Amino acid sequence: MNQNSTLNKREEIADKAVQLFADGFHCSQAVLCACAELFRNEPPSPEVVAALAPFAGGMGSTGQVCGALSGALATIGFTLGKTSPQQENHKQMCSLSYAMIQKFTEITEPHGSIQCADIAQVDWKDKEAVHIFRTHPGSTRKNCIRVVRETSNALYDLITEKFQAN
Repeated sequence: MNQNSTLNKREEIADKAVQLFADGFHCSQAVLCACAELFRNEPPSPEVVAALAPFAGGMGSTGQVCGALSGALATIGFTLGKTSPQQENHKQMCSLSYAMIQKFTEITEPHGSIQCADIAQVDWKDKEAVHIFRTHPGSTRKNCIRVVRETSNALYDLITEKFQAN
């Protein structure tokens, strides 16, 4: 793959993640659905996508760890994770997950942490604040859009670097 097609694919995946987020998926689901194709030719099942829904709003709307990171880690596990108790952990899974967390920490540094509360700056229990977040063009949702895009790009970079090195 040449550099132009690599950059195009990278941006295509990031655009897809942002669009899925805009269409109503939570950040965790958007990152998983857009990035899963980096590993597989088939999308995650609807059950897997649904399983990521509770990571919205920082794990159950608590404002804790951003769901975009959860989606990135789920994407890694989707392909490299164990599927039975007897299997050994895939060494690349651990190393790629660690690298993703480090990269995500850099991505979210302008917000002060990897916490949804710091990135989205919304109280998920306040219906009016959530409505403004979702509908007002000037809301802090733009922070989340940037984080979803940059997380997808970072995951793309990590995966292409790891698998090109092998």
